[in-house]
Amino acid sequence: MDALNRKPADLSSELSSDHDDDPTTRPTVPPARPESDPGARRAPAATPAGGDTDVIVVGAGPTGLLLAGDLAEAGIAVTLLERRDDTTSNLSRALAVHARSLEQLDARGLADELIAGGHRLPGLQVFGDGTLTAGRLHSRFPFVLITPQYAVERLLLRRARQAGVTFRYGAEVLGLTQDADGVTVRFRAAADGAGVAAGDVGSLRAGYVVGTDGARSSVRAAIGLPFPGKAVVRSVVLADVRLDRAPDSPFAVRAARDAFALVGSFGDGWYRVLGWNRHAQAPDDAPASLDEVREVTRLSFGTDFGMHDARWISRFHSDERQAPAYRVGRVFVAGDAAHVHSPAGGQGMNVGLQDAANLSWKLAAVVRGHSPDRLLDSYQEERHPVGTAVLRSSGALIRLALLRGAPARALRRLGGQFLTRLPSLSRRAIGGVSGIDVAYPAGPGAHRLVGRRAPDLRLAGGGRLYELLRQGTFVLVTPAGEIPREALREAATDRVVTACWASERRTALLVRPDGYVAWATDATAPGARAAALRSALARWTGAGSDPADASPSSAPSASSAPSTSSASSAPAAARSAGRSARR
Repeated sequence: MDALNRKPADLSSELSSDHDDDPTTRPTVPPARPESDPGARRAPAATPAGGDTDVIVVGAGPTGLLLAGDLAEAGIAVTLLERRDDTTSNLSRALAVHARSLEQLDARGLADELIAGGHRLPGLQVFGDGTLTAGRLHSRFPFVLITPQYAVERLLLRRARQAGVTFRYGAEVLGLTQDADGVTVRFRAAADGAGVAAGDVGSLRAGYVVGTDGARSSVRAAIGLPFPGKAVVRSVVLADVRLDRAPDSPFAVRAARDAFALVGSFGDGWYRVLGWNRHAQAPDDAPASLDEVREVTRLSFGTDFGMHDARWISRFHSDERQAPAYRVGRVFVAGDAAHVHSPAGGQGMNVGLQDAANLSWKLAAVVRGHSPDRLLDSYQEERHPVGTAVLRSSGALIRLALLRGAPARALRRLGGQFLTRLPSLSRRAIGGVSGIDVAYPAGPGAHRLVGRRAPDLRLAGGGRLYELLRQGTFVLVTPAGEIPREALREAATDRVVTACWASERRTALLVRPDGYVAWATDATAPGARAAALRSALARWTGAGSDPADASPSSAPSASSAPSTSSASSAPAAARSAGRSARR
């Protein structure tokens, strides 16, 4: 059963505790790396066997940067290809960073710095008719952060560079070929570099390739993946402007009979304006003017706020599309290369960041020889349903905005009032939009926590779970004084760290590097708990097992580990094991 359809559970209240910390029981790990040390967990990358690099990431947006940074910090050799010049400003549409994305950034030591430069909103307006209240979220970040996408990219770019990612700017991907041992990517270079002259075609070979290169993905096209869907709304204008008068909220949304508009503050005097006018439809390549942006803003808000000095204006159309598969052999797609949808709800960049967080630790585990290749199939199984759900929710919101008749608009207002006034309905809606309630398939017989997001648990000694996740490993949380050291002896310290509850809770949890529960037990008998943990560690981290020898018959069950729908790649696992040994 798809975990997205499971009834949302308040794991934060179930797993957290109000008990005082026990100073006698502390996490059995080195101190978590601070936010000021983004590269502390990096291991030196070995020279790849039989290729130029371990992984090629195509596209230097937020999804690609987070993925590449994660891989490099895990000791994987990564080359990132980007067709843009490195001096080109990436003025993009995203403005909202939701709670789950902030938790993922917190697990990388970046959240607090990003928050310091943005606006915290208590919730999201739904076209002026209702509000999704983020304050009801059980998270360290019970708000929506308004900050431009380039601020997110700036932090992720710095982290990726410090981690040792190799960047090739001005590299336009022309195609790729893959075989049983790797992938070869052909690209045209815009400037001299790495033995390729400007204008010439070069090639790079890697074990895996990930396309994070947007809605017009060259990687997706090269592997023949269709991108079915349709345009939802056309001739949307977008501009960065200054205003003489600020809106009441730093993120204001309004819908009128024939128009809707959004005005968001960057916090530095500039505002992002997005608008659509039913009576001003033009092709995407038609120039957009400041007067057009003013008009759609006046139609929606009743004022243009004294708009002037546009530094950037564009026109685009919004599609709903999703690739049927996120993996073809050794090639993956993520972010907008895998799914696109309307900007309603501000979910686009956030879903891409969470795609990257899901894939990165799995890809690192396979390349390093810790896990069989089939672990990578769980990326599709876990993230494709999330993409589908986001298409549906954002599509519903944009269609509400496009309602025309007075009766339909009255129903929209009534629905917005219900959304605002019914806490349970509002909590469910914001839980989905924010990503907090996303859960992954767990299978029959699994513990009720398996597949669900782990909140930022308080640990003995005053630490937090997401501080430990900055080490890029699994985290085992046990009752105080009951760390099963015998079962952990076979687990390398670079794969699992341990900590104890700050409370007297008896559940043992194994938390994945992306902050989801991989395994849990309420067993109290030491022998039974240790045996269950030993099995879970072998399934999820490869501890005590040989990934190259793994087969479907010895694969983990669906209740506590990924599906085994495709056979593992023995050559890839053997090659990865060799790299791991050299490290």
